[in-house]
Amino acid sequence: MSLTIGIAGLPNVGKSTLFNALTRATVLAANYPFATIEPNVGIVPLPDPRLENLSEMYDSERIVPATVSFVDIAGIVRGASEGEGLGNQFLANIREADAICQVTRAFQDPDVVHVDGKVSPRDDIETISTELILADIQTLEKQIPRLEKEVRGKKTETIVLETARAALDLLERGELLSGPEGQRLDQDALKSFQLMTSKPFIYVFNMDEDGMSDEGLQAELRALVAPAEAIFLDAEFEAELVELEPDDAREMLEDSGQNESGLDKLARVGFDTLGLRTFLTAGPKESRAWTIHQGDTAPEAAGVIHTDFQRGFIKAEIVSYDDLMELGSMAEARAHGKVRMEGKDYIMQDGDIVDFKFNV
Repeated sequence: MSLTIGIAGLPNVGKSTLFNALTRATVLAANYPFATIEPNVGIVPLPDPRLENLSEMYDSERIVPATVSFVDIAGIVRGASEGEGLGNQFLANIREADAICQVTRAFQDPDVVHVDGKVSPRDDIETISTELILADIQTLEKQIPRLEKEVRGKKTETIVLETARAALDLLERGELLSGPEGQRLDQDALKSFQLMTSKPFIYVFNMDEDGMSDEGLQAELRALVAPAEAIFLDAEFEAELVELEPDDAREMLEDSGQNESGLDKLARVGFDTLGLRTFLTAGPKESRAWTIHQGDTAPEAAGVIHTDFQRGFIKAEIVSYDDLMELGSMAEARAHGKVRMEGKDYIMQDGDIVDFKFNV
């Protein structure tokens, strides 16, 4: 299941430094606009301590975590919706992402130029939001005349045209379609327009050491983007962290007063923002987390492993991770009535450990 989060932001906010840390890659992180010309894709493992425990219990040869894909998109500048900078190309890359992670600079450093000459998270967020809104307005202004013809010719449902007009009205008032008003529109119709501002947003504030301990500043920034998620991290610190051995990294995190790295939090929040969940399989070969959408049924989950499993689905043998860990083995879980047989209508729960029964 390939779902991607586009990392967007103004030039020189630390996007490429963050992306390097996310993927342990060597993407050019240069101190000038457009250091990133081609979008770079990185697959990031989702932290999941459950897999370590399952691997020990089953003596698995390997662990396969769920993953989140991040796409590093070059810096957006004012006027991108009119093709300024490398605008059109970047906007196309954002359009293909399932969610947008907006990196905003919240650190002071005279050696790193700011494209607008001053550090203002509010202004930076407004610049990017405005460019995405303007690009979406252009998209709808082109689509509405076509939809009007199609509705007259009974080729398109009226709700689609009504949604397009309502979305245009919201955008012209400066609203992102991912906000509360946009959520009230017909979501199926809205998806069909491929609008950037209808995607879920995550806001990452790139801070220095002082900012990371300034709760007042963080509260102010959180309020600025609510109800969207806000994550605070120091991209330089995260880049150093990933170069260390796990024990040293843990010690460095603890010394900084954190119990989870910013990158782990970003992967976790990104996963939730995309409406994803995991179910688990375990055995001698591997302990593995599989990615599904919240609300998926047992046959749909089986299809993530192999389409044959979904087509020939009979039932699913399921035990919850917590029950298995508490009782110590499948044999004990069965003896205590904690292993269930579920049918086609069962809605998968996060942390279900599953053995699918199928017949092809």
